[in-house]
Amino acid sequence: MPYSDHFRLTDDLIQHLDPILAGLNDPFIESRYTGFLAVSSVTVLELAMKTIFLDFAGAKHKVLSNFCVQYFDRINGRIGLKTIHDDYLVKFGVKYQTRFHRDLEKLERHELRAVGSSIKASYGNLLTWRNGFAHEGNIPANASYPEVKRAFGCGKQVMQCLATCMRR
Repeated sequence: MPYSDHFRLTDDLIQHLDPILAGLNDPFIESRYTGFLAVSSVTVLELAMKTIFLDFAGAKHKVLSNFCVQYFDRINGRIGLKTIHDDYLVKFGVKYQTRFHRDLEKLERHELRAVGSSIKASYGNLLTWRNGFAHEGNIPANASYPEVKRAFGCGKQVMQCLATCMRR
């Protein structure tokens, strides 16, 4: 299954929630949906990342594939940019770290010029909102539903960047 197929789970959720939230005037319920969207978003981004690494490893060597299946089995939301760069990519080699860093910086500059916001900051915020909601029951107080949607879009771009960098 292509890594991007995982996105469909949250894309379908967004498609379902958009009309509901458009007519909703209850901040309490909206905050719950916002937290739920953050959890769903990070879950599918984690699945996408695992698929990217497992597909790469499988194409390289059977032993590497077996190792990666075990290694990435229990990452549990540990998909921050620093973790991807410093913990995961280093295991595949410096050339993949360099590519990811270079391409992510290029993407960041483009997004800042085109939209005026940071992909890296949005992605990091999404992880923070998810962790607060999933582990502590904290509702993302400083996040709106549109912000979480946008951050999910940024996460998809980060995964596309990673997938591009992990090509042989």
